[in-house]
Amino acid sequence: MKIIACVKRVPTTEVQAKVAADGKSIDTTGFEYMLSFYDDLAVEEALKTKEKHGGEVTVLTLGPSESSKELREALAKGADKAVILVDPAWHLRDARSTAKALAAKIKELGADVVFTGRVATDRDQASVGPLLAAYLGMSCVTDVVKLELGAQGGNAQRESEAGVETVEFPLPAVLTCDKGLNEPRYAGLKGIMAAKKKTIEETPATAVPNASRVLKVELPPARKEGRIVGEGAAAVPALIAALKNEAKVL
Repeated sequence: MKIIACVKRVPTTEVQAKVAADGKSIDTTGFEYMLSFYDDLAVEEALKTKEKHGGEVTVLTLGPSESSKELREALAKGADKAVILVDPAWHLRDARSTAKALAAKIKELGADVVFTGRVATDRDQASVGPLLAAYLGMSCVTDVVKLELGAQGGNAQRESEAGVETVEFPLPAVLTCDKGLNEPRYAGLKGIMAAKKKTIEETPATAVPNASRVLKVELPPARKEGRIVGEGAAAVPALIAALKNEAKVL
């Protein structure tokens, strides 16, 4: 079985965002990076699928050459191959451009199942997975929290606003992974040493124009300081009035 896990290099959650001088992007000076949380779930599910059904796992990303750090971590956990679609301006691509470039490489590699994270923790759009499925002509299940996969297809449970849905789908398929699907493993010393010897393929990312453009980037307004409206039961009327007239949540 050919298994691909699409991952993304994102800023760590501790970084403080600053608007760049052009007013249309983020100043990334001094940023530290990590693998997007949900993509870690995608890598784990890819490895579990290989262990159950055989085959090979390829970890694929679009980004700078420095993404080799995150891919090396996936190799240390047991992935067989890693590919970077190199684009120094990767962070300026929209979801459509990213998905089209990834889809072109996946078509070249061939895949029975593609795993992605439910959402990237930097932009929080949840768009690339479904777009990938559309461009590849594959079935798609998003927000997967439980999975049973066979040689021809599978069943997945996904969380929705209405509750937990059970979906049956054929292969090939694109599946986006959500919390609860698995618990990502840690890389052992043997895997870390083996990963150092594995080659990471680097190839230029396909040039795809964005379908959207950023007009302006600005930080959210500072939150107003809180205040104490009273103490004990006597404060309830004032609290309700503030929630209704000021916060407008009642």
